Amino acid sequence: MDIKHLKHFLALAENLHFGKASAACHISLSALSRNIRQLEEQLGASLFNRDNRSVQLTNQGQTFVAYARSAVGEWDAICHQLKDSNGKTQLQGEVSLYCSVTAVYSLLFDLFQRFRKDHPNIEIKLHTGDPDQGITHVISGEEDLAIAARPKTIPRELAFKPITISPLVFIGPKGQSMPKQWSQVPMILAEGGLSRQRTDAWFRAMDVTPRIYAQVAGNEAIVIMVSLGLGIGVVPKIVLDNSPTVERIQILDVKPQLEAYDVGLFALKKNLKKPLVSALWQLVAQGSVNTDH
Repeated sequence: MDIKHLKHFLALAENLHFGKASAACHISLSALSRNIRQLEEQLGASLFNRDNRSVQLTNQGQTFVAYARSAVGEWDAICHQLKDSNGKTQLQGEVSLYCSVTAVYSLLFDLFQRFRKDHPNIEIKLHTGDPDQGITHVISGEEDLAIAARPKTIPRELAFKPITISPLVFIGPKGQSMPKQWSQVPMILAEGGLSRQRTDAWFRAMDVTPRIYAQVAGNEAIVIMVSLGLGIGVVPKIVLDNSPTVERIQILDVKPQLEAYDVGLFALKKNLKKPLVSALWQLVAQGSVNTDH
């Protein structure tokens, strides 16, 4: 099986668009289509459903993604090892990182600058979204690394590197007084994840059934809604500190305080043997990430 075909498959699996994938791989549309077809013939399975309007992974294709990522990673690792035995070489290739938008501009600026200086030939593929999905993306093989809050129990196959601590705080619009009856306060909460778990536990301990005004995916959206005066929310302080609406928000002095977020980098332990993943992991280990928040 040609390793280039696997890379072309992964490009199409990520973009789900032949034009974008062919441009990313620097090959023609016909060459990409031919390589995917040859790969499917070798496997005896259809990897994509495609028509004139869309491209989607089949169930077999979704299963094959994990193998392809692992195989390409192992190939890059052994190539580097063999080249390195004949003299030091610069790392080349791609490494993917998943995190929230907040993490990009609050934690990663200095890291990316140093990483680019030390490893100019490595391309970081940055994907942003709900940080509560980061661990899932790493375990499934969709991402090499993710920045997320540490749960109470870390899955055995994962490695965790702490970056910073961020309090989890109740926030209200400027001028908001402390609630006297929490059951009457409109609450804007995360749909799920660690923040929601800790908030629900807090309300249970207070023997209060919260009045939930909205359940939101993404902490940044919670801050925006609170700044509009729609209710009280709960977010990591690092999100508030980096919000453009921070001047319209105040932190409420709520007791007892919620357990703080232990924010850090996650990767599969087995993937730390891969030179590209290890390079980014070790740079974080050197304390190069901004932890002022």
